[in-house]
Amino acid sequence: MEGLALLAVTACSWGLNWPVMKFILSELPPFTARAAGAGLGLAFALLLAFWRGERLRLPRDQLWPLAVFASLNYGGFSVFTTIALVWLRASEAVVITYTLPIWAALLAWPMLGERPTPGRGAGMVLAFAGVALLVGADQTRAGLSDWPGIGSALLAAVLFALGTVIAKRRPLRMPPVAGVAWQIGLGSIPLLILALFERPDWGRATAPAWWGLVYVGIMPMTVAYLTWFRALFLLPASIAATSVLLSPLVGVLASAALLGDPLGPRQLLALAVALTGVGLAARS
Repeated sequence: MEGLALLAVTACSWGLNWPVMKFILSELPPFTARAAGAGLGLAFALLLAFWRGERLRLPRDQLWPLAVFASLNYGGFSVFTTIALVWLRASEAVVITYTLPIWAALLAWPMLGERPTPGRGAGMVLAFAGVALLVGADQTRAGLSDWPGIGSALLAAVLFALGTVIAKRRPLRMPPVAGVAWQIGLGSIPLLILALFERPDWGRATAPAWWGLVYVGIMPMTVAYLTWFRALFLLPASIAATSVLLSPLVGVLASAALLGDPLGPRQLLALAVALTGVGLAARS
């Protein structure tokens, strides 16, 4: 029960992150907002590590894997999901990004020797069919203008999947909270660099946007990663991978409720097809 409860926290935190971040971007520049959320997440992770008595000293033999995970799972993923949210609705970005188990299955073949099964192949076809259906759901917006967001969401998924496969091959050997703190800190560097080119009007940010930044920093960037890694330790990977597919469902429903994103039969069908495909691939 503990593992399933932790997965529920992870899925809901990551799913709600998308509409919350999309709202924040309506009041603050994208990379400024993401860097601010990362800064709050880093502060929270450091306080939590101190409270737990974890050592923050970085072992030399962990420098390379830590840099890789920070670049892929935090830095690259944050940069490209932010770009995706600029160009796409939150409900679209979350579904496209959560094709990442498909990419993980493809990367695991050459890197881990895990050959795709027929079930995984069928799942991949279904998942991409769902994404194609979602992208074409709004004929008034369909066109070249959406492709920067679509490409960014797919690239974010590939980067996170690559980080996941590398982590399976060479897990990070550090205390959990300290490891997350280091990854947030190193992964925030590209966000900070990109934020230097923006001109935020902090006085324009409303109280809901500030509370949103607090949520983004604490829950999806810190707590959700800790609950995810703990759940992976307690549960079989197939169950964990399938259960986290609740994230796009939460993201789509929350985007409709909070932002007014379309939620018609075609969007629901696209979500169902994509989740069925990813679930089939994860279980096969």
